[in-house]
Order: sequence, then C-alpha cells, then structure tokens
Amino acid sequence: MDLDIRGKTALVLGGGGGLGRAISVVLAEQGVQVVAADVNAESLNDTQKQLDEIGGKHLSLKWDITSSADLSENASRIESELGGVDILINNTGGPPPSGASGVAPETWRKFFDSMVLGVIEITDRFLPAMKERSWGRIITSASSGIVSPIPNLAVSNALRMTLLGWSKSLAREVAIHGITSNLVVPGRIATDRIRSLDEMKAARENRPIEAVVKESVESIPMGRYGLPHEYANAVAFLASNCASYITGSVIRVDGGYIQSI
Repeated sequence: MDLDIRGKTALVLGGGGGLGRAISVVLAEQGVQVVAADVNAESLNDTQKQLDEIGGKHLSLKWDITSSADLSENASRIESELGGVDILINNTGGPPPSGASGVAPETWRKFFDSMVLGVIEITDRFLPAMKERSWGRIITSASSGIVSPIPNLAVSNALRMTLLGWSKSLAREVAIHGITSNLVVPGRIATDRIRSLDEMKAARENRPIEAVVKESVESIPMGRYGLPHEYANAVAFLASNCASYITGSVIRVDGGYIQSI
C-alpha cells in the first residue's frame, strides 16, 4: 500500500533500538528520507546498514536528547541536508523496574529529562517549520502502562502518562495547521527491552525465563509477542496522508493484550 509520503523527511528518536529501527525501515520503504537518532552509535550503524540496503538519502545521528547542544547541532544538520522534519517519531527508552515509592528524586529527574522534557524540546524545535508547511506528523511511542499501569514499572507508568496528556493537548493546538499528534501504545513486542524485562522478572521471582515468557504469551489473545515491523506499520500509517483526520488519539498495537476498554 502506498502511503503517499514519498519524499517526506522523518526524524526517528531511538532509531537504533528494536522499535525505532523497525519504524525507520518501514518509513524508508515508503520513500521517506529517514534520520535515525540514538545515543548508541553502534546500534545506529546497524540501522544505517538496513537503510542503505533500501536506498535513498538517510542520516544516522548520535543524539543525546537531554543535550541542548546535540539538539542545536543535529537540527541544523537535518535542515541543511534534508530541508527539515515533516514526521517526528518520539520514541525513547524506558527506566528500569521500580515501585512507586522509595525511588530517589535523582532517578525521577533523570528519566523525566530523557523521556519527557527531551521529547518536548525536540518537538518544539521542529513545530514552527511544520506550521509553515501546513503539514506535519508527531507520533509518540508510549507503553501499555498508560492504559493499565504495569506492576513494578511505576516510573515508566507515571512519565508515559505525562506524555499522553501532552500529546493530547498538543493535538488541539496544532490541528488547524494540518499537523496531527497521536500516541501509539505497544503491547508485548519482541524487542531487547521486553526480553530484558522478562529476564529481570525471572530473576526477581527465581523462575526460569521460559516460564515467564510462556505466562506472558498466554495473557495475549493472539498467543504471541508482536513483531517490531507490525508496530512500525501502524506508526507509518499514522504518518501518512491516509491518517490525515486522526489526531489526539491513542492507538493500541497489542494483539488484544490490554483488557480495559
């Protein structure tokens, strides 16, 4: 299916990770110029190799989204080489497991900066040009914890909820400019992050990892973890002209995992 976004430019935060790499690849296959950004240079190289195989003009930028200097330098390079950002994919890593109480203030501040404030600053940097072009897509990746809080992931639950409120508020402000703002919620998608969480749960409960995974899979109506490209396909659709009247929404890509309405 042609999503009619050929020639657009997308900035994919977390572009070196499982979800970010899959999104980068799917967008590149649609003829989008992709800027994959990540703090991990090694993982970015793997993403760039896949983008090179697809063809087209793409960039990989080492980017600490808590750094104002990185934002200034990288944004200027994108605008100089590719003409600006039409599609912004706000995709960040998550904090380690934790309860809601007894978490050090420094931990809250650290992950607020990397999961919330960095996303808002980057979005604000590229919004003016989107308004000038009367076209833009802001897609923020969250977690099922915003719908049904996940036990032992309290910091993640709280900060992702902040992004939900921000994304919904932003949608109303920018809709008149032809810009949409949506939030996408992954369920159990087979990435290194999910594997790590499963391993930590197995260690915490002194159980085999296979038993933890089996239990998790059985809680998903489709009976399996999702694949990164399945999540990326939903993101690409929201980035397209096909989704021009969808904004302020929360889209679940979870195989029916989230039980609440």
